[in-house]
Amino acid sequence: MASTALRAPAAPAPRRQSPLASLLAPVVLLALWQLLCLSGVFPPQVLVPPSEVGRTLSQLAETGELQRHVGESMARLALGFTIGALAGLAFGAAIALSRLAEAALAPFFFAVWQVPVIAFVPMLVIFLGIDEQFKVAIVVLAAFFPVALAAFDGVRGVPGAWLEVARVYRTRLPDLVLRILVPATLPAVVTGLRVALTRAWVVLIAAELLAADSGIGQMMEMGRQMFRIDVVLAGVVVSGVIGFLLDRGAKAVERRASRWRTA
Repeated sequence: MASTALRAPAAPAPRRQSPLASLLAPVVLLALWQLLCLSGVFPPQVLVPPSEVGRTLSQLAETGELQRHVGESMARLALGFTIGALAGLAFGAAIALSRLAEAALAPFFFAVWQVPVIAFVPMLVIFLGIDEQFKVAIVVLAAFFPVALAAFDGVRGVPGAWLEVARVYRTRLPDLVLRILVPATLPAVVTGLRVALTRAWVVLIAAELLAADSGIGQMMEMGRQMFRIDVVLAGVVVSGVIGFLLDRGAKAVERRASRWRTA
């Protein structure tokens, strides 16, 4: 009698989420919002229906005001995030690779990391005023700490044997970084970049609400001062959509990096 070969059970195929299912929650929320406004529980000065917010968004887009505010906010985010992420990568790798740098800088870094970024606003306003430098600086701070922590953890997670082999073969620093550190730390660093990006966006909107002459946060603040709740809610919708798209894009990059690492 022929023997029967044993086969490992096939891995279950990943479930694909239907696009319609992902739209269910927003549609239900909009419907409840519209019904709540029509019920008259809240006066129009407090809550306007989503249809009115949609008309306000259309009017702001026709006049070009919406594009101007979004462009200003995105420019600040791009500049501040780039500076903060690069500085965080360099700092995190430095304190992970150097015992001296870790002993001198790590305790202060981990202490400051516990302070909410928004708490630095008064100090930054004193030193930088409320001009463009202030908004960029707050984004730099928001991006710096998560990326530095991710780089530190990623480099510390590299097996010591790899670094020992590189030391024995006297691997040059550029080759050490490109051939060992980058592939080994890429998933952790990309995750840190994703967290930093969404955090920087939230902090930027809050900073623009406090002190700015343009940007989505400033648009919302002007709407509040003019008792235009439709403009405020339009800013909330736009900032939420942009934040969602930023997180989705970063998550896609994170998945690709993880697949590349395991390939």
